[in-house]
Amino acid sequence: MEKLLNDFSIGLFLWQTIIFVALIFLLRKFAWKPILKAVNDREENIANALNSAEEAKKEMENLKSSNEKLLIEAREERDAMLKEAREIKAQIIDEAKGQAKVEADKMVAAAKEVIKNEKKAALNELKNQVASLSIDIAEKVVKQKLSTDDKQKELVNGLVEEVSLN
Repeated sequence: MEKLLNDFSIGLFLWQTIIFVALIFLLRKFAWKPILKAVNDREENIANALNSAEEAKKEMENLKSSNEKLLIEAREERDAMLKEAREIKAQIIDEAKGQAKVEADKMVAAAKEVIKNEKKAALNELKNQVASLSIDIAEKVVKQKLSTDDKQKELVNGLVEEVSLN
């Protein structure tokens, strides 16, 4: 019985080995290639995905750096435009001040001329009134003083003395 069990075990082992080898052969022929192909395809897809991700990362970095350059350029352009606008503003203000000063000077000169002319006219009017009043007063004084011959002689002598002293 032991021998039978040993023979049976050896036979079983032999059959199991044959079946195992046949199974490996069948798996290799029909299943191993598709499984390896699927694993290789999966590995290749993963590698491609990693490469694509790396390329996308590099492209994003390039875009980021180009965006930063564009932002810097835009800021520089904005600063230049603001500076130019400030300069134009200052220039316009200076021109307006200059024109206002010229206009003010013209107005002051015109006002001075008007005042001068009005002053002359007022002085002439005043002189005319003073002359008229002087004539009226002199006429009244002369009438009063020259009412008699003695007074007329006295006035003439006084005027002659005055003229000779001056």
